[in-house]
Amino acid sequence: MYIFDLDGTITDSNGLWMEVDDEFLARRGLLPTGEYQAAVGRSTFPAAAEFTRAYYGIADTSESIMAEWEALAAHHYAHLVELKEGAPALLEHCRAQGIPAALYTACRPALCKLVLERYDLEKYFCRIVFAEELGMEKHDPRAFPHLCELLGARPEECVLFDDCPDNCAAARSAGLTAVGVYDRFYAHRQEELRSVCHRCVRELSEVIPFEKW
Repeated sequence: MYIFDLDGTITDSNGLWMEVDDEFLARRGLLPTGEYQAAVGRSTFPAAAEFTRAYYGIADTSESIMAEWEALAAHHYAHLVELKEGAPALLEHCRAQGIPAALYTACRPALCKLVLERYDLEKYFCRIVFAEELGMEKHDPRAFPHLCELLGARPEECVLFDDCPDNCAAARSAGLTAVGVYDRFYAHRQEELRSVCHRCVRELSEVIPFEKW
């Protein structure tokens, strides 16, 4: 089974979240820091909201923060976000070859649905799993064993495609094959990505035709 991340892997959407963060903080007279961006960039929505509250000491509830982020991002997902180069080709090839594919994302379900509908992507996935539904961060060592159980697949049967080094490391430690996908958001961590993955690619279509991992 092939397991795909969404933001930064299938969709070129990591950059929009920096814009959302900048706008959210600017409304409160605050500025993003490198530490803040690194923390929220790899977190689920609820965890990122709670971190934001604590980090900046703001009075907003986690629920109101998530609602504001979602409103700011909705237009992007519905109308502006582009697919990553090579993503459609690999997804279509999976379907043509009968390779089951799942989507595993930290994206908010409503936002994910907007971009999936825009590009008619739901047909490619036998299952869509949201990290916040599992109640774990994607880089949590417990996350991937639980994910595989939900998907009814053994870890050694699964290949993860993800742009985040932390997620790839967690997947590999759980026994999955990890394929790192280049994204500008993690350009400064490419050496780390290569060190934790079985293979790294610039575009998803590089793995066509399929090979034994």
